[in-house]
Amino acid sequence: VGAVLGFVPQMLVLFLFLAFLEACGYMARVAFIMDRIFRKFGLSGKSFIPMLIGTGCGVPGIMASRTIENDRDRKMTIMTTTFIPCSAKLPIIALISGALFGGAWWVAPSAYFVGIAAIVCSGIILKKTKMFAGDPAPFVMELPAYHMPTISNVLRSMWERGWSFIKKAGTIILLSTIFVWFTSYFGWVDGQFRMLDAMELDHSILASIGNAIAWLFTPLGWGDWKSAVAAITGLVAKENVVGTFGILFGYSEVAENGTEIWTLLAASMTAAAAYSFLVFNLLCAPCFAAMGAIKREMNNAKWFWFAVGYQTVLAYAVALCVYQFATFFITGAFSIGTIIALVITVIFLFLLFRPYKESHQLNVSSVLGAK
Repeated sequence: VGAVLGFVPQMLVLFLFLAFLEACGYMARVAFIMDRIFRKFGLSGKSFIPMLIGTGCGVPGIMASRTIENDRDRKMTIMTTTFIPCSAKLPIIALISGALFGGAWWVAPSAYFVGIAAIVCSGIILKKTKMFAGDPAPFVMELPAYHMPTISNVLRSMWERGWSFIKKAGTIILLSTIFVWFTSYFGWVDGQFRMLDAMELDHSILASIGNAIAWLFTPLGWGDWKSAVAAITGLVAKENVVGTFGILFGYSEVAENGTEIWTLLAASMTAAAAYSFLVFNLLCAPCFAAMGAIKREMNNAKWFWFAVGYQTVLAYAVALCVYQFATFFITGAFSIGTIIALVITVIFLFLLFRPYKESHQLNVSSVLGAK
Protein backbone atom coordinates (compact mmCIF):
# COMPACT_ATOMS: atom_id res chain seq x y z
CA VAL A 1 0.00 0.00 0.00
CA GLY A 2 2.89 2.34 0.77
CA ALA A 3 4.41 1.69 -2.65
CA VAL A 4 1.08 2.47 -4.32
CA LEU A 5 0.51 5.65 -2.29
CA GLY A 6 3.95 6.83 -3.44
CA PHE A 7 2.33 7.52 -6.81
CA VAL A 8 -0.40 9.78 -5.38
CA PRO A 9 1.53 13.10 -5.75
CA GLN A 10 2.26 12.43 -9.44
CA MET A 11 -1.34 11.38 -10.02
CA LEU A 12 -2.70 14.51 -8.35
CA VAL A 13 -0.59 16.63 -10.72
CA LEU A 14 -1.95 14.63 -13.69
CA PHE A 15 -5.54 15.00 -12.46
CA LEU A 16 -5.00 18.72 -11.87
CA PHE A 17 -4.01 19.37 -15.48
CA LEU A 18 -6.76 17.12 -16.84
CA ALA A 19 -9.32 19.03 -14.76
CA PHE A 20 -7.95 22.32 -16.08
CA LEU A 21 -8.24 21.16 -19.71
CA GLU A 22 -11.80 19.98 -19.16
CA ALA A 23 -12.93 23.12 -17.34
CA CYS A 24 -11.45 25.68 -19.77
CA GLY A 25 -13.29 24.29 -22.83
CA TYR A 26 -10.27 22.75 -24.54
CA MET A 27 -11.42 19.10 -24.44
CA ALA A 28 -14.41 19.71 -26.74
CA ARG A 29 -12.11 21.25 -29.35
CA VAL A 30 -9.68 18.33 -29.11
CA ALA A 31 -12.58 15.94 -29.79
CA PHE A 32 -13.62 18.02 -32.83
CA ILE A 33 -10.07 18.07 -34.24
CA MET A 34 -9.49 14.34 -33.61
CA ASP A 35 -12.79 13.25 -35.17
CA ARG A 36 -11.41 13.19 -38.73
CA ILE A 37 -8.47 11.00 -37.63
CA PHE A 38 -10.49 8.66 -35.41
CA ARG A 39 -13.08 8.08 -38.16
CA LYS A 40 -10.42 6.34 -40.23
CA PHE A 41 -10.32 3.44 -37.77
CA GLY A 42 -13.94 3.28 -36.68
CA LEU A 43 -14.07 5.53 -33.63
CA SER A 44 -15.59 8.90 -32.88
CA GLY A 45 -13.60 12.04 -32.09
CA LYS A 46 -15.37 11.99 -28.72
CA SER A 47 -13.50 8.72 -27.99
CA PHE A 48 -10.35 10.76 -27.51
CA ILE A 49 -11.62 12.27 -24.24
CA PRO A 50 -12.17 8.92 -22.44
CA MET A 51 -8.78 7.72 -23.65
CA LEU A 52 -7.02 10.86 -22.42
CA ILE A 53 -8.75 10.61 -19.04
CA GLY A 54 -7.88 6.88 -19.03
CA THR A 55 -4.17 7.75 -18.81
CA GLY A 56 -4.93 8.72 -15.21
CA CYS A 57 -7.36 5.93 -14.34
CA GLY A 58 -9.41 3.58 -16.48
CA VAL A 59 -12.56 3.90 -14.34
CA PRO A 60 -13.33 7.60 -15.04
CA GLY A 61 -12.11 7.04 -18.61
CA ILE A 62 -14.72 4.33 -19.16
CA MET A 63 -17.40 6.44 -17.47
CA ALA A 64 -16.54 9.38 -19.75
CA SER A 65 -17.75 7.32 -22.72
CA ARG A 66 -21.29 8.32 -21.73
CA THR A 67 -20.84 11.50 -23.75
CA ILE A 68 -20.85 9.41 -26.99
CA GLU A 69 -24.41 9.19 -28.33
CA ASN A 70 -23.85 6.45 -30.92
CA ASP A 71 -24.16 3.04 -29.24
CA ARG A 72 -21.62 1.29 -31.48
CA ASP A 73 -19.00 3.99 -30.99
CA ARG A 74 -19.62 4.01 -27.24
CA LYS A 75 -19.21 0.24 -26.89
CA MET A 76 -16.02 0.21 -28.97
CA THR A 77 -14.61 3.09 -26.90
CA ILE A 78 -15.34 1.20 -23.66
CA MET A 79 -13.58 -1.89 -25.05
CA THR A 80 -10.43 -0.04 -26.14
CA THR A 81 -9.97 2.76 -23.59
CA THR A 82 -8.07 0.58 -21.09
CA PHE A 83 -5.40 -0.28 -23.70
CA ILE A 84 -3.83 3.11 -22.92
CA PRO A 85 -1.51 2.64 -19.91
CA CYS A 86 -3.13 4.15 -16.82
CA SER A 87 -1.21 5.41 -13.80
CA ALA A 88 -1.64 2.01 -12.08
CA LYS A 89 0.43 0.38 -14.85
CA LEU A 90 3.34 2.81 -14.40
CA PRO A 91 4.93 0.75 -11.56
CA ILE A 92 4.96 -2.30 -13.87
CA ILE A 93 6.62 -0.28 -16.65
CA ALA A 94 9.18 1.10 -14.16
CA LEU A 95 9.87 -2.38 -12.77
CA ILE A 96 10.48 -4.06 -16.15
CA SER A 97 12.40 -1.09 -17.53
CA GLY A 98 14.74 -0.93 -14.51
CA ALA A 99 15.21 -4.64 -13.87
CA LEU A 100 15.65 -5.97 -17.42
CA PHE A 101 16.52 -3.00 -19.62
CA GLY A 102 18.70 -0.85 -17.37
CA GLY A 103 16.20 2.01 -17.38
CA ALA A 104 16.34 2.29 -21.20
CA TRP A 105 14.58 5.40 -22.52
CA TRP A 106 12.46 3.56 -25.10
CA VAL A 107 10.63 1.13 -22.81
CA ALA A 108 8.06 3.53 -21.33
CA PRO A 109 7.23 5.33 -24.64
CA SER A 110 6.92 1.97 -26.40
CA ALA A 111 4.32 0.93 -23.80
CA TYR A 112 2.13 3.87 -24.84
CA PHE A 113 2.69 3.16 -28.55
CA VAL A 114 1.64 -0.46 -27.99
CA GLY A 115 -1.59 0.79 -26.39
CA ILE A 116 -2.25 3.24 -29.24
CA ALA A 117 -1.55 0.52 -31.84
CA ALA A 118 -3.96 -1.83 -30.04
CA ILE A 119 -6.70 0.84 -30.16
CA VAL A 120 -6.14 1.61 -33.86
CA CYS A 121 -5.99 -2.05 -34.94
CA SER A 122 -8.96 -3.02 -32.75
CA GLY A 123 -11.04 -0.21 -34.21
CA ILE A 124 -10.27 -1.27 -37.79
CA ILE A 125 -10.87 -5.00 -37.13
CA LEU A 126 -14.03 -4.60 -35.04
CA LYS A 127 -15.57 -2.10 -37.48
CA LYS A 128 -15.53 -4.85 -40.13
CA THR A 129 -17.63 -7.18 -37.97
CA LYS A 130 -21.43 -7.33 -38.02
CA MET A 131 -21.64 -6.08 -34.43
CA PHE A 132 -19.99 -2.73 -35.19
CA ALA A 133 -20.71 -2.30 -38.91
CA GLY A 134 -22.74 0.68 -40.10
CA ASP A 135 -22.49 4.25 -41.23
CA PRO A 136 -20.66 6.56 -38.82
CA ALA A 137 -22.86 8.82 -36.75
CA PRO A 138 -22.56 12.54 -37.52
CA PHE A 139 -20.32 14.47 -35.15
CA VAL A 140 -22.41 16.89 -33.11
CA MET A 141 -20.90 18.68 -30.13
CA GLU A 142 -21.34 22.07 -28.54
CA LEU A 143 -18.09 24.03 -28.44
CA PRO A 144 -18.10 26.15 -25.28
CA ALA A 145 -16.30 29.47 -25.21
CA TYR A 146 -12.78 29.46 -23.79
CA HIS A 147 -12.78 30.67 -20.22
CA MET A 148 -10.56 30.61 -17.18
CA PRO A 149 -11.79 27.84 -14.84
CA THR A 150 -12.34 28.54 -11.18
CA ILE A 151 -9.71 27.22 -8.79
CA SER A 152 -12.35 25.55 -6.59
CA ASN A 153 -13.79 23.46 -9.47
CA VAL A 154 -10.35 22.34 -10.66
CA LEU A 155 -9.20 21.40 -7.15
CA ARG A 156 -12.49 19.60 -6.42
CA SER A 157 -12.19 17.51 -9.59
CA MET A 158 -8.54 16.72 -8.79
CA TRP A 159 -9.37 15.68 -5.24
CA GLU A 160 -12.36 13.48 -6.21
CA ARG A 161 -10.26 11.48 -8.67
CA GLY A 162 -7.28 11.31 -6.33
CA TRP A 163 -9.41 10.26 -3.37
CA SER A 164 -11.00 7.42 -5.35
CA PHE A 165 -7.48 6.11 -6.07
CA ILE A 166 -6.45 6.43 -2.40
CA LYS A 167 -9.58 4.52 -1.32
CA LYS A 168 -8.71 1.75 -3.77
CA ALA A 169 -5.20 1.56 -2.31
CA GLY A 170 -6.57 1.33 1.24
CA THR A 171 -9.22 -1.31 0.51
CA ILE A 172 -8.89 -3.48 -2.58
CA ILE A 173 -5.08 -3.37 -2.79
CA LEU A 174 -4.62 -3.82 0.98
CA LEU A 175 -6.93 -6.85 1.13
CA SER A 176 -5.43 -8.47 -1.96
CA THR A 177 -1.90 -7.95 -0.62
CA ILE A 178 -2.87 -9.57 2.69
CA PHE A 179 -4.31 -12.49 0.69
CA VAL A 180 -1.11 -12.83 -1.33
CA TRP A 181 1.01 -12.68 1.85
CA PHE A 182 -1.10 -15.32 3.65
CA THR A 183 -1.19 -17.75 0.73
CA SER A 184 2.55 -17.20 0.16
CA TYR A 185 3.69 -17.97 3.71
CA PHE A 186 1.26 -20.76 4.65
CA GLY A 187 1.08 -24.22 3.14
CA TRP A 188 1.40 -27.95 3.67
CA VAL A 189 4.81 -29.43 4.47
CA ASP A 190 5.08 -33.15 5.34
CA GLY A 191 1.31 -33.32 5.73
CA GLN A 192 1.19 -30.38 8.17
CA PHE A 193 -0.39 -26.98 7.50
CA ARG A 194 1.90 -24.34 8.98
CA MET A 195 3.69 -21.06 8.37
CA LEU A 196 6.64 -21.34 5.98
CA ASP A 197 10.02 -19.67 5.96
CA ALA A 198 11.56 -17.94 2.95
CA MET A 199 13.16 -21.19 1.72
CA GLU A 200 9.86 -23.11 1.65
CA LEU A 201 7.72 -20.85 -0.55
CA ASP A 202 7.51 -23.56 -3.21
CA HIS A 203 5.21 -25.47 -0.80
CA SER A 204 2.82 -22.55 -0.24
CA ILE A 205 -0.86 -22.33 -1.21
CA LEU A 206 -0.01 -19.63 -3.75
CA ALA A 207 2.66 -21.82 -5.34
CA SER A 208 0.07 -24.58 -5.82
CA ILE A 209 -2.31 -22.13 -7.48
CA GLY A 210 0.49 -20.66 -9.59
CA ASN A 211 1.76 -24.06 -10.74
CA ALA A 212 -1.76 -25.00 -11.84
CA ILE A 213 -1.98 -22.04 -14.24
CA ALA A 214 1.69 -21.37 -15.07
CA TRP A 215 1.63 -23.67 -18.13
CA LEU A 216 -0.75 -21.23 -19.83
CA PHE A 217 2.00 -18.60 -19.89
CA THR A 218 4.90 -20.84 -20.94
CA PRO A 219 4.53 -19.90 -24.65
CA LEU A 220 4.80 -16.25 -23.52
CA GLY A 221 8.20 -16.89 -21.89
CA TRP A 222 7.26 -16.54 -18.23
CA GLY A 223 5.84 -19.92 -17.25
CA ASP A 224 7.11 -19.90 -13.64
CA TRP A 225 4.50 -19.75 -10.90
CA LYS A 226 5.69 -16.44 -9.43
CA SER A 227 5.19 -14.51 -12.68
CA ALA A 228 1.86 -16.23 -13.29
CA VAL A 229 0.60 -15.31 -9.82
CA ALA A 230 1.80 -11.71 -10.22
CA ALA A 231 -0.14 -11.38 -13.49
CA ILE A 232 -3.31 -12.83 -11.93
CA THR A 233 -3.14 -10.55 -8.86
CA GLY A 234 -2.80 -7.68 -11.33
CA LEU A 235 -6.44 -8.28 -12.20
CA VAL A 236 -7.37 -7.12 -8.70
CA ALA A 237 -5.32 -3.95 -9.13
CA LYS A 238 -2.47 -3.47 -11.59
CA GLU A 239 -0.28 -1.94 -8.87
CA ASN A 240 -0.38 -5.34 -7.14
CA VAL A 241 2.11 -6.81 -9.62
CA VAL A 242 5.13 -5.07 -8.05
CA GLY A 243 3.96 -5.78 -4.50
CA THR A 244 3.32 -9.43 -5.33
CA PHE A 245 6.80 -9.87 -6.77
CA GLY A 246 8.20 -8.20 -3.64
CA ILE A 247 6.40 -10.64 -1.33
CA LEU A 248 7.29 -13.68 -3.44
CA PHE A 249 10.96 -12.68 -3.55
CA GLY A 250 11.02 -12.39 0.25
CA TYR A 251 10.72 -8.61 0.83
CA SER A 252 8.22 -7.21 3.27
CA GLU A 253 8.23 -3.86 1.46
CA VAL A 254 9.50 -2.64 -1.89
CA ALA A 255 9.78 0.80 -3.50
CA GLU A 256 7.20 1.93 -6.03
CA ASN A 257 9.43 0.76 -8.90
CA GLY A 258 10.59 -2.37 -7.05
CA THR A 259 14.32 -1.51 -7.02
CA GLU A 260 15.00 -4.11 -4.31
CA ILE A 261 13.92 -7.01 -6.52
CA TRP A 262 15.48 -5.93 -9.84
CA THR A 263 18.36 -8.42 -9.60
CA LEU A 264 16.09 -11.34 -8.63
CA LEU A 265 13.60 -10.54 -11.38
CA ALA A 266 16.34 -10.20 -13.99
CA ALA A 267 17.57 -13.67 -13.03
CA SER A 268 14.11 -15.20 -13.35
CA MET A 269 13.31 -14.21 -16.95
CA THR A 270 14.93 -13.08 -20.19
CA ALA A 271 14.55 -9.62 -21.69
CA ALA A 272 12.18 -11.01 -24.36
CA ALA A 273 10.05 -12.68 -21.67
CA ALA A 274 10.02 -9.50 -19.57
CA TYR A 275 8.75 -7.36 -22.45
CA SER A 276 6.15 -10.06 -23.20
CA PHE A 277 5.08 -9.89 -19.54
CA LEU A 278 4.83 -6.10 -19.79
CA VAL A 279 2.73 -6.22 -23.00
CA PHE A 280 0.37 -8.82 -21.53
CA ASN A 281 -0.28 -6.73 -18.40
CA LEU A 282 -0.77 -3.57 -20.48
CA LEU A 283 -3.39 -5.04 -22.82
CA CYS A 284 -5.20 -7.74 -20.83
CA ALA A 285 -8.43 -7.27 -18.91
CA PRO A 286 -8.12 -4.26 -16.55
CA CYS A 287 -8.41 -4.24 -12.76
CA PHE A 288 -11.62 -5.28 -10.97
CA ALA A 289 -12.67 -1.65 -10.49
CA ALA A 290 -12.40 -0.94 -14.24
CA MET A 291 -14.16 -4.23 -15.06
CA GLY A 292 -16.98 -3.13 -12.77
CA ALA A 293 -17.17 0.16 -14.69
CA ILE A 294 -17.28 -1.75 -17.99
CA LYS A 295 -20.14 -3.91 -16.68
CA ARG A 296 -22.08 -0.83 -15.56
CA GLU A 297 -21.58 1.05 -18.80
CA MET A 298 -22.28 -1.93 -21.06
CA ASN A 299 -25.35 -2.82 -18.96
CA ASN A 300 -25.29 -6.26 -20.60
CA ALA A 301 -23.53 -9.41 -19.36
CA LYS A 302 -22.80 -10.72 -22.87
CA TRP A 303 -21.16 -7.45 -23.96
CA PHE A 304 -19.17 -7.32 -20.72
CA TRP A 305 -17.74 -10.82 -21.20
CA PHE A 306 -17.09 -10.14 -24.87
CA ALA A 307 -15.12 -6.98 -23.96
CA VAL A 308 -13.06 -8.70 -21.25
CA GLY A 309 -12.53 -11.79 -23.41
CA TYR A 310 -11.43 -9.73 -26.41
CA GLN A 311 -8.91 -7.76 -24.32
CA THR A 312 -7.44 -10.92 -22.76
CA VAL A 313 -7.19 -12.87 -26.03
CA LEU A 314 -5.59 -9.90 -27.79
CA ALA A 315 -3.08 -9.48 -24.94
CA TYR A 316 -2.18 -13.17 -25.00
CA ALA A 317 -1.75 -13.23 -28.80
CA VAL A 318 0.39 -10.06 -28.90
CA ALA A 319 2.56 -11.16 -25.93
CA LEU A 320 3.09 -14.58 -27.55
CA CYS A 321 4.18 -12.98 -30.84
CA VAL A 322 6.48 -10.54 -29.02
CA TYR A 323 8.27 -13.31 -27.12
CA GLN A 324 8.50 -15.81 -29.97
CA PHE A 325 9.73 -13.31 -32.58
CA ALA A 326 12.14 -11.63 -30.13
CA THR A 327 13.58 -15.02 -29.15
CA PHE A 328 13.94 -16.00 -32.82
CA PHE A 329 15.79 -12.78 -33.74
CA ILE A 330 18.03 -12.91 -30.63
CA THR A 331 18.90 -16.62 -30.55
CA GLY A 332 17.89 -17.85 -34.01
CA ALA A 333 15.86 -20.68 -32.42
CA PHE A 334 12.88 -21.75 -34.58
CA SER A 335 10.23 -23.73 -32.68
CA ILE A 336 6.56 -24.65 -32.72
CA GLY A 337 5.94 -21.43 -30.83
CA THR A 338 7.45 -19.44 -33.70
CA ILE A 339 5.13 -21.20 -36.16
CA ILE A 340 2.10 -20.38 -33.98
CA ALA A 341 3.24 -16.75 -33.79
CA LEU A 342 3.51 -16.64 -37.61
CA VAL A 343 -0.01 -18.09 -37.98
CA ILE A 344 -1.40 -15.53 -35.50
CA THR A 345 0.33 -12.71 -37.41
CA VAL A 346 -1.11 -13.87 -40.75
CA ILE A 347 -4.64 -14.08 -39.28
CA PHE A 348 -4.23 -10.65 -37.69
CA LEU A 349 -3.05 -9.06 -40.96
CA PHE A 350 -5.94 -10.67 -42.84
CA LEU A 351 -8.48 -9.27 -40.37
CA LEU A 352 -6.77 -5.89 -40.51
CA PHE A 353 -6.57 -5.47 -44.28
CA ARG A 354 -9.55 -7.44 -45.56
CA PRO A 355 -11.95 -5.24 -47.53
CA TYR A 356 -15.04 -3.96 -45.79
CA LYS A 357 -18.11 -5.41 -47.51
CA GLU A 358 -21.32 -3.49 -47.15
CA SER A 359 -24.57 -5.38 -47.59
CA HIS A 360 -26.38 -4.53 -50.82
CA GLN A 361 -29.22 -7.04 -50.34
CA LEU A 362 -32.75 -5.74 -49.89
CA ASN A 363 -34.96 -7.46 -47.35
CA VAL A 364 -38.10 -7.93 -49.50
CA SER A 365 -40.31 -9.28 -46.72
CA SER A 366 -39.74 -6.25 -44.50
CA VAL A 367 -40.42 -3.88 -47.40
CA LEU A 368 -43.69 -5.66 -48.31
CA GLY A 369 -44.69 -5.73 -44.67
CA ALA A 370 -44.12 -1.97 -44.42
CA LYS A 371 -46.34 -1.41 -47.46
